[in-house]
Amino acid sequence: MNETETIICRCEEVTLRQLMETAERYRCSPRELKLRTRAGMGYCGGRTCREFIETIARHVNGISQRDDVPLVYQPPVRPVSFHTLGGDGK
Repeated sequence: MNETETIICRCEEVTLRQLMETAERYRCSPRELKLRTRAGMGYCGGRTCREFIETIARHVNGISQRDDVPLVYQPPVRPVSFHTLGGDGK
C-alpha cells in the first residue's frame, strides 16, 4: 500500500493523499481543510485525526500555530427529544 493512501480520518475514510491535495490546491487553513474534506467531522468528532489535519495544513501552507484558530473536539452525541424518536408527545 502506498503511504499516501493511508487513512487519516477513519470515520469519514479520508486519506493522506486527499488531505495533501486539498491543502495544496486551496492553500487552506486546518479548519477549511476539515470542511472541504469532512476529515474530523465523523462519529468521533476529530478525536483521532484532528492533530494530523492541523499538521498537514500547516506543513503544506507554512502556517504557524499562532496564526490560526485551532480545531476543537466536538461531542459525538447530540441531544434528541423523545418526540423526534417517535414518542407521541405525552
